[in-house]
Amino acid sequence: MTARSARFWTPLLPPEAGASPTGFTPKRYAFLLIPGYSQLGFACAIEALSLANLHPSNQTFYTWRLIGETGDPVPAYNGVTTAVDAALPPLDRNETLVVCAGDNAGDGSTRPVLNWLRRETRKGMDFGALSSGTYTLALAGLLAGKTVTTHWQFRDALTELLPDVIIETSLFSVDGKIFTTAGGAASMDMMLDRVRADYGTDLATWVADQMVYTDPRAATHGQRLSRRASPDMAHGKLGIALQIMENNLEDPLRPDEIAQVIELSTRQLERLFAKHLGMSPKRHYLQLRLEKARGLLRQTSLSVTDICVACGFRSLSHFSKSYRATFGLSPGQEKRGTRAIWPD
Repeated sequence: MTARSARFWTPLLPPEAGASPTGFTPKRYAFLLIPGYSQLGFACAIEALSLANLHPSNQTFYTWRLIGETGDPVPAYNGVTTAVDAALPPLDRNETLVVCAGDNAGDGSTRPVLNWLRRETRKGMDFGALSSGTYTLALAGLLAGKTVTTHWQFRDALTELLPDVIIETSLFSVDGKIFTTAGGAASMDMMLDRVRADYGTDLATWVADQMVYTDPRAATHGQRLSRRASPDMAHGKLGIALQIMENNLEDPLRPDEIAQVIELSTRQLERLFAKHLGMSPKRHYLQLRLEKARGLLRQTSLSVTDICVACGFRSLSHFSKSYRATFGLSPGQEKRGTRAIWPD
């Protein structure tokens, strides 16, 4: 950048800084990479920090280091590996720790990693997680009684296994010093929010513009476009009916009970589902419960019987028959064919 162009930019200072642009210490981050982590979520998070440092004010707003358990390059779920700077080093209390994980978070949440997390977070630093890194923090005993979020695909598994943790469906969540995100592009939303909190709206907006991200989302924004793509599904009586179903998978309601709640006749409810979803309310409800069951079979060590009950089936035979008809294999075959990502 030339001296001429620099005149057009006013140096951005953190809220706590003094008058001099060189009189503050950059915010420091440490990213712990768990094997199988989501590269998209990690890239979105670290790019927000990288781009902030390219601001024409020529200030270094952030520094960071990458950490792995052994010090060897860590593979993402897509096979791409990332070199790290250190193997579970001591952290400074002024660093912000971010756990990055993916489908096999359980396998990567080893005893040395969990012990390291417990020891380092006792220093009082801010810490958080991307995607299923939330589960790693929970395994370390760091989330009891906290409100967190994770990728929607892992939410049911965490809800069943972590009853003392409040799990939201938001893009990201902040509870005191702890922050969590659904991962993927939501990591960008969360980090832009952190940039805004650290240095103000101007810098966060500048970073968003560099990302060509013209509409950063709030924490409360829904995770799934498929739940909002149709206005009729996002709003109105159909949307309410769908939400009732999703909130009552373990103890399903009858179609006539749902119709009564939303002040429709059962016939009107059936016509609404046929028009917008191409199936009956009963069939859609069953599909939701089976999708939850599939996630629990693949992602947890819960028994088939426990999963049957958690998904609102009154008998194993009905559960197995419905599962096989939908997915082409039995619940037991599904469980044996896919390694659980959450350890016992």
